[in-house]
Amino acid sequence: MTPRSVAVVAGERSGDALGADLVRALRARLPPDAAFFGVAGPRMLSEGVETLFAMDDIAVMGIGPVIARLPTLLRRIRQTADAVIARRPDLLVIVDSPDFTHRVARLVRATLPDLAIVDYVSPSVWAWRPGRAAAMRPYVDHVLALLPFEPEAHRRLGGPACTYVGHPLIERLGELRPGPGERADIGAEGLARLVVLPGSRAGVAHRHMPLFGEALNRLGLDAKTAAVTVPTTPGLAPEITRMSERWPLKPTIVTGEAEKLAAFRQAQAALAASGTVTLELALAGVPMAAAYKLEWFAPLLKPFIRIEAPFILLPNLILGERAIPELVHRDATPEKLCSALAPLLRDGPERRAQRDALGRLDEAMRLPDGVAPSERAAAVTLAAWAAKRRGP
Repeated sequence: MTPRSVAVVAGERSGDALGADLVRALRARLPPDAAFFGVAGPRMLSEGVETLFAMDDIAVMGIGPVIARLPTLLRRIRQTADAVIARRPDLLVIVDSPDFTHRVARLVRATLPDLAIVDYVSPSVWAWRPGRAAAMRPYVDHVLALLPFEPEAHRRLGGPACTYVGHPLIERLGELRPGPGERADIGAEGLARLVVLPGSRAGVAHRHMPLFGEALNRLGLDAKTAAVTVPTTPGLAPEITRMSERWPLKPTIVTGEAEKLAAFRQAQAALAASGTVTLELALAGVPMAAAYKLEWFAPLLKPFIRIEAPFILLPNLILGERAIPELVHRDATPEKLCSALAPLLRDGPERRAQRDALGRLDEAMRLPDGVAPSERAAAVTLAAWAAKRRGP
């Protein structure tokens, strides 16, 4: 017996990409007539997933945009749950975007208690609001974790069963890492090659662009001493260009994925806002300093939020050490960023120590059986479905 009908619900483009890889791996294991439906973006649509509506309807981030779209989001949550309940699939996979997908899962579980529900991408219960782990147990049967420390975090916090299935970035090491001649040794050209990543969302980029520009200014960098590349999105490029006009040197702004990866392969150091991009840079072997400026109201929420994690950067969390300097909110000043980045622009103990630490990420993230993350995710998903059928 295998599932014949699978619902897959994603909420944004990154989840759409993960969902597409999982669907492809599941199709290889299921009968040819297995049906997939749910909420899909272009990647899952290309894998034959039938979508209930355009995923862009719910792909909003940030408190302001969410409030503005709240009636639509609530309607789509109910519509998605009702569709899953009506079609009674053999399996439901929710992919990331917990504010949307977990609400769908709770509604579905209330009506279909015997349906296996798998969550692909754990919420960051290890970082903040740890009570979410135990709250997931009633409606999630198994969590597919992208980070190797997450299964232990769920065990410690009383969350659902959780298995590390690998991060999709470990399948892209060939694109991230330099080939012969792509990355010069620091100082060899007399020109430091930096990549600067202020954030892929408008609000995050607006908070970091002035900070990063002032840090570069304090470093004394100009067109004679450094070449700076800023990867961004097509939608943000005009704003990034405008904000970079006050920088001490004019950066090269690129918008494509291929151009971003090429910049990573050439970069000798980086300045980045905290996010998945720090893991991309770390796997690319680029020493970096990172910062994160919170929204103005975030400190007001501190008394109501329990913070679990000792670090904010994914590479530091995976390595279990502060290998990469990370400066958060009030510590994110031009002076401190300058002090953190300056030693990385020359061959010295700080740069060598960080490069050695980044070299340990492969071992920390490697899957024990060496399979691709999507293949591992499919195998664990089907095992969770079989366990649900067997019952307690």
